[in-house]
Amino acid sequence: MAGHGESKVAVIAAVVANLIIAIIKFIAAAITGSSAMISEGIHSLVDTGNGGLLLHGMSRAKRPADEGHPFGHGKSLYFWSLVVAVSIFGIGGGMSLYEGLSHIRHVAPGAELSDPTVNYIVLALAFVVEGFSFSVAIRQFWQAKGEKSAVRFIRDSKDPSLYTVVLEDSAAMLGLIFAFLGVWLGHLFGNPYLDGAASIAIGLLLMSVAFVLAAETKGLLLGEGVDAETLAEIRRIVEADEAVDEAGDILTMYVGPHELVVNLGVRFARGTSLDSMHAAIGRIEAVLEGTYPQHLHVYIEAQSLPGVVA
Repeated sequence: MAGHGESKVAVIAAVVANLIIAIIKFIAAAITGSSAMISEGIHSLVDTGNGGLLLHGMSRAKRPADEGHPFGHGKSLYFWSLVVAVSIFGIGGGMSLYEGLSHIRHVAPGAELSDPTVNYIVLALAFVVEGFSFSVAIRQFWQAKGEKSAVRFIRDSKDPSLYTVVLEDSAAMLGLIFAFLGVWLGHLFGNPYLDGAASIAIGLLLMSVAFVLAAETKGLLLGEGVDAETLAEIRRIVEADEAVDEAGDILTMYVGPHELVVNLGVRFARGTSLDSMHAAIGRIEAVLEGTYPQHLHVYIEAQSLPGVVA
C-alpha cells in the first residue's frame, strides 16, 4: 500500500505538470482557435485544481483526532476526492462537451482551417510534460499495487489519491491523442467539424473517468470494511488464542486511508478468569496491530461468558 508520502509526490508532480500544460494549451488555442485545444486547456486547468483539492484533502486527513472527531479526520480525503470527481465530470467533461458541440454548430460551410503548426508543437510539448507526470504516478501506482491487477487494486485501495492521479493522467494522455487526431484529420480531410468532434470525445472521456472515481469514492464515504479474505484472517487470529472459544460478529470500517476500526464479538472459553480474559484481549490486539499496517482501533466485546472466574 502506498504511503502518504508516495501519493503526495505523484499529486505534486501532476499539479506542476498540468499548470504548465494548461498555460501552453490556452496560448495555442488563442492563436489557432482550435476547439480541441480549448478543451485540452480546460482539461489541464481542471486537473491542476483537482490536484490542489487532493493535496488539501490529504492535509486535512492527517489532522489528529479530537473531541468532535474521535476517529480522526481521515475521511476528509474521501470527501475531497468526491469533489474532484464532480469537478472532472461537470467542469472538465461538461465544458469540453459544450465547447465541442458549440464549435460544430458555429462552423460555417467551407470554412478554412488555420495553420496547425502551433497546435502540433504544443501537443508535443504537452505530451512530454504530461508523460513525466504520468511516469511518476504510474511508478508509485505499480509499486503500491504489488501482485494485484490494476482494476483489483483500485477496487481494494482505501487511498484514492494515488489512483485518482493515475486515472487523471491516463485521461490526459488519451485526451492529447484525441486532440492530435482532431487537428490532423481535420486538416487531412479539410473538415473543421472533426476538431469539434475531438473536443466532444475528450469531454466523454473525462465524464467516464469521473464516473469511475465517484463510484469508488462513494463506497469509501459510506464506510467500507475489509475484504472477505482479511475478515477471515482476522477471525483466524482471534480464534487462535488459547482463551477464545470462538469469534462472533466482526465489524470493520475504514475511517481513513490508513485508519481501521475493528469491533469484535468474542466468546471466551468456559472457566476463563477475568485476568486471563484481559490478557487474551491484549494478545489479540497485539497480533492484529502487528499483522496489519493500518492504525487500528480495536474494540473487543465479550459475548456470553458462562463460568467466568473473577
